[in-house]
Amino acid sequence: MILSSIQYPASSIRYFLILFFSLMISVGLQAQAYVPKFDVQGHRGARGLMPENTIPAFLLALDSGVTTLELDLAVTKDKKLVVSHEPWMTAAICTDPEGDSIDEKVERKFNIYRMTYEEVKQWDCGMKENERFPQQQKMSVHKPLLSDVIVAVENHIKSYTRYEVDYNIEIKSEPEGDNKFHPTPKAFSDLVYNLIDEFLPLDRVVIQSFDFRVLKYWHEKYPEVRLAALVENKRSVESNLADLGFTPSIYSPYFMLLSNADVKFLHEKKIRVIPWTVNEEKDMLALKGMGVDGFITDYPNRAAKFKYTLSIQPKGKK
Repeated sequence: MILSSIQYPASSIRYFLILFFSLMISVGLQAQAYVPKFDVQGHRGARGLMPENTIPAFLLALDSGVTTLELDLAVTKDKKLVVSHEPWMTAAICTDPEGDSIDEKVERKFNIYRMTYEEVKQWDCGMKENERFPQQQKMSVHKPLLSDVIVAVENHIKSYTRYEVDYNIEIKSEPEGDNKFHPTPKAFSDLVYNLIDEFLPLDRVVIQSFDFRVLKYWHEKYPEVRLAALVENKRSVESNLADLGFTPSIYSPYFMLLSNADVKFLHEKKIRVIPWTVNEEKDMLALKGMGVDGFITDYPNRAAKFKYTLSIQPKGKK
């Protein structure tokens, strides 16, 4: 029988059309709840392509399909949270308010913790050519506030990319920097918590740090927030976890330090493994083969092909 020869009443056709579009809407709503099993994180936004830790870098990372935005924080004299990898103006990427370069030997004198945010904004950190990243687009841009980044990202999600991402926020601190380049872990952490609690659901936030004092404080004070242990030492995974004193959600080592045995051990402890900073496709492929749960990269455009396995889960579950 040829289906096209069947004559359906007009009322039946309307019924099937309504049913069809209802199903399409349902599928569309489900699609927004898709959660990638593999987490591609844009390092400092998309450092290989845009000035690091800037709003244009984060928006490009969104357009490249990342599932998490990775960023770093510093604190100003007036207690503003600034997105910056170093707590000072870095000679390699920034020029002073007059547009002049500074010498690397004196860059730490331009301490963000001793500057107001209005002073920070006078420095350009996007026009200077970054020799390490020749593909990086030059543009006039300053270090943004964390609050401004969140607003820009969330607006971009609603208007363009249409899917939520997580924020992997690094608290940059070390004991010798306390009250010199940044607040103490407690004061720094409380500033961060109060801001993200105002702007974001906590289940979309990960706090990471090399400073285990920070992670221990969050574990005790804000146990509902996921934590990632950043690691660059050559000690064993067991030794680092023993120093931490609890089981973090994520273990994030420098990717060259990671072995198959490490991944297996961490997975047995229900700890996700997300190494940094993975920029070459051959390394991405090798790590994917090791079974890592994601990676942090300066080139989210290169990593897009590795984020292909999706599953439907209830919204808000990771």
